[in-house]
Amino acid sequence: MTAKTQIGPWRVTSRKTAFDNPWISVVDHGVLHPDGTPGEYGVVNFKNLAIGILPIDDEGFVWLVGQHRFPSDRYSWELPEGGGPIEIAPLESAMRELEEETGLSAQSWAEFSAFDISNSVTDERAICFFAWDLAPGAAAPEPSEALTIKRVSFNALLEMVMSGEITDSLTIVMTLTAYAKALRGEGPGPISKRILAVTGRP
Repeated sequence: MTAKTQIGPWRVTSRKTAFDNPWISVVDHGVLHPDGTPGEYGVVNFKNLAIGILPIDDEGFVWLVGQHRFPSDRYSWELPEGGGPIEIAPLESAMRELEEETGLSAQSWAEFSAFDISNSVTDERAICFFAWDLAPGAAAPEPSEALTIKRVSFNALLEMVMSGEITDSLTIVMTLTAYAKALRGEGPGPISKRILAVTGRP
């Protein structure tokens, strides 16, 4: 694919890959800013999609994954999530991630959110799914992952997000989007009923 010389109001005068590994590359662009002044723009290109899953059972409970995150040096509670190769269907990656991290498999799936994670410096895109009609199984995390799994009500998840206990962006977006869709009657019927039941909404 031919590299663009114009990106919106920026004119690209040069490109240099500053770093590259199997997951990301960092590209330094020489540019002319919208006002015509010269400058540079560094972009982190992601080689995977970010995949998030909100698995919810018949009682309105969800599964959280706890792990220590290297970049922030903090422990983080999150809904199941991970990376999916761009050339693979996002749903296929979501099914794999859910089973690897929690052992769960789901008969029913629905995509419900897609968004840019940090669009000022990266091209990373997230796609998120509801998963329901769940069946238990054995988790198989990657060797680099030390995970803790816990089951909490959707209402408890919402409280963890609103209190700031959960800081992971995918989990925050999934939780609030799921709640908003339930209130607006826009989510899958079984999901909306379970969320509204456990949060005390009619």
